[in-house]
Amino acid sequence: MEQTEQTEQADRLERAREFLAEYPVVDGHNDLPWALREQVGYDLDARDIATDQSAHLHTDIPRLRAGGVGAQFWSVYVQTDMAGDEAVSATLEQIDVVAELIGRYPADLRRALTADGMEAARTEGRIASLMGAEGGHSINNSLGTLRALHTLGVRYMTLTHNDNIAWADSATDEPGVGGLSPFGHEVVREMNRTGMLVDLSHVAATTMRDALDTSTAPVIFSHSSSRAICDHPRNIPDDVLGRLPANGGIAMATFVPKFVLPEAVAWTEAADENMRAHGLHHLDTTAQAMKIHAAFEAANPRPMATVATIADHLDHMREVAGIDHIGIGGDYDGTAFLPEGLQDVAGYPNLIAELLGRGWSTADLAKLTWQNAVRVLRDAEDVARELRTRRGPSHATIEQLDGATG
Repeated sequence: MEQTEQTEQADRLERAREFLAEYPVVDGHNDLPWALREQVGYDLDARDIATDQSAHLHTDIPRLRAGGVGAQFWSVYVQTDMAGDEAVSATLEQIDVVAELIGRYPADLRRALTADGMEAARTEGRIASLMGAEGGHSINNSLGTLRALHTLGVRYMTLTHNDNIAWADSATDEPGVGGLSPFGHEVVREMNRTGMLVDLSHVAATTMRDALDTSTAPVIFSHSSSRAICDHPRNIPDDVLGRLPANGGIAMATFVPKFVLPEAVAWTEAADENMRAHGLHHLDTTAQAMKIHAAFEAANPRPMATVATIADHLDHMREVAGIDHIGIGGDYDGTAFLPEGLQDVAGYPNLIAELLGRGWSTADLAKLTWQNAVRVLRDAEDVARELRTRRGPSHATIEQLDGATG
């Protein structure tokens, strides 16, 4: 019996690899740019991702290829303790390193700005490289800065990161404006007009609902899973998942154990507190930080999420939102811990094999990995094209709309 199961698993894994050769993964969120900043100050010679970087990173080109990744939204994230012009400058530096990566590895990476660009990359056998800004603090309360980021190639913006901003509430902060402020609603409208996807990962449920009330284009969750399966505020409530069909959006399941495995929540809180006790940010992925993490884990074995854990979330998200409204957003190089079988970007075939074992059809898997994400970007482009025939750029300020000083 055991031999039969192993044979079946091996067969599913081979089928998964063959499937991904045709319908590769569009991954919604990878923090490689920030890891490069933190680890080597953007010195790409020190982290040449054309070669094995498994000692330092979750991501390199050989493992992206092994994982069947066909498109990647690179996160141009900056920490929330950066504010104002400092946050804008750091975001520009993140955009710059993505451009440098694309220029350095042209045989493997292709800059993509549109759904057509994603499809062209797939035809060429290259990895479509898109960008997503993580946190509305990156625009410093400026719609002009938002438009400039779009001009530079940013195709989604996560409205908040872990902390509230002046115009939007975060999932992991105390309620501030109660969702979106009037200026926050204007940000969503201007994102619709430019064609920048509204990303609702990290935001409070009130912000999710406000954004869905306002957006006339599909929204995305670039890296969030199901709150019904794991009751963490970073996840998506069922009532919000249930609104995605009417909106046309997509929820891309993340792999971060503390968001997907209930037993991992308390353990991760303790691990994060241990990092802070050592004077380090809990998201730090430098060599020093990882040594501290490893020592903590040795003394306190962590609950292990698995490929099946992620599949449980996807099963539920498909049931509630429908197969046309789910995707994958691993959050590689943005978290210290990952599920067994999904330890780096080479692991996607393990997830596809698990879903094949659960009876997912190849037609459904094609929507999950490739088609849904491409369709969402195309639909947002269509909405933007129509809106620009009816109105020009908004020059509203936060002071005008919120009576705030920013």
